[in-house]
Amino acid sequence: TVKSVLNAQCCFLCQFVYFLSSNSVCVNPCGSPILKRSPDITKNPVTKSEQLLRIDDHDFTMRPGFGGPAIPVGVDVQVESLDTISEVDMDFTMTLYLRHYWKDERLSFPSTTNQSMTFDSRLVKKIWVPDMFFVHSKRSFIHDTTTDNVMLRVYPDGKVLYSVRVTVTAMCNMDLSHFPLDTQTCSLEIESYAYTDDDLMLYWKKGNDSLKTDDRISLSQFLIQEFHTTTKLAFYSSTGWYNRLYINFTLRRHIFFFLLQTYFPATLMVMLSWVSFWIDRRAVPARVPLGITTVLTMSTIITGVNASMPRVSYIKAVDIYLWVSFVFVFLSVIEYAAVNYLSTLQERKERKLREKLPCTCGISHSGQIMMSSSYSEMDAMTTGHYGMPEMNGDKRERILVQLALDKEQGAHGQGGNTRSYNSSMWIDTHAIDKYSRVIFPGAYTLFNIIYWSIYS
Repeated sequence: TVKSVLNAQCCFLCQFVYFLSSNSVCVNPCGSPILKRSPDITKNPVTKSEQLLRIDDHDFTMRPGFGGPAIPVGVDVQVESLDTISEVDMDFTMTLYLRHYWKDERLSFPSTTNQSMTFDSRLVKKIWVPDMFFVHSKRSFIHDTTTDNVMLRVYPDGKVLYSVRVTVTAMCNMDLSHFPLDTQTCSLEIESYAYTDDDLMLYWKKGNDSLKTDDRISLSQFLIQEFHTTTKLAFYSSTGWYNRLYINFTLRRHIFFFLLQTYFPATLMVMLSWVSFWIDRRAVPARVPLGITTVLTMSTIITGVNASMPRVSYIKAVDIYLWVSFVFVFLSVIEYAAVNYLSTLQERKERKLREKLPCTCGISHSGQIMMSSSYSEMDAMTTGHYGMPEMNGDKRERILVQLALDKEQGAHGQGGNTRSYNSSMWIDTHAIDKYSRVIFPGAYTLFNIIYWSIYS
């Protein structure tokens, strides 16, 4: 029994010793083979990236080549989306991939395969990177879902690629004098915050090819006509000259939405106001509400358009069209007021003459002929009861008014004065409606031809 216990202990010790030895297979004194486990390479001590890049051996608060010439930093951009364009706030929102290229010999490392090393945002905080910012930006942020969208790639010779995914809302000064038939040009400006052109030379890495866009980018109100890049120098009186990169894009507004929502309704309201010219001038309940309705509708259209626009101090193209249309609608109401006033004035003069008429019981045959001829002239000249047949009594009174005037002319021998009084009394108020049926549509058509030839 004691011998078996000793043999078991001996076998255990032998296995432990041979496990720690370099032989993978051996035979212990107990006669059984011993297999050694392969080493776990994931637990082998390796050189840390900070040690390989010698992060602690350098002061990365200073730019590469400090004290020497300006370090060149190339930039390229890939626009992922152009989200919103706001006329009220005068800004736009863009999401893009911003990539920087430079060389920092402090980050060079030995490599036999010449392969680069890629890191995330944790190493970015320990080395020097360009301090880019967006000029005239209102809001901007680096995406952090699911982690910070930051990539750092270091090559053995010290070249560095630094890429971030950022969304920025920047200012865009718009000229809305031709709205909604306008074309806008906006710019996203990139610049170093601390380093002047003596320390950092910022440039587009591949010229105009440094800017790439997604073919699926589209906007509801605009057509993107062009993307291009430019480079300029910006001067600040306190700090000096800085390199500034520009991403320029041109937008042309879609007009169809505004045709449906603004121009067509305004035109229809103007045409609707012309209907009153074909309505009998005595139909006050028909013509007055029609004019008021068109005026109020035009006011509502103008208010709705201006509610979604910035309060600019100049006149926009849509304002010109809407206000001219409003004037045409308002003039149609004024036209009926003039017709109604002149008709009332004429009826008063007729009433005064009727009160002075003598009895017509003894009118001779020649008088009857004179009455019929006078009636034919009067019926052609006057339209006091246009569209409705007059009663016989009313006709007789009108004829007698004319006869009384002729008799007065013969008695006093003042034909010229009576003739002028006669013509001034018999005002053809219906002729105003007749002329308006031609003048209003013709003037509005001429206005449209001039308007669309200038702004389209």
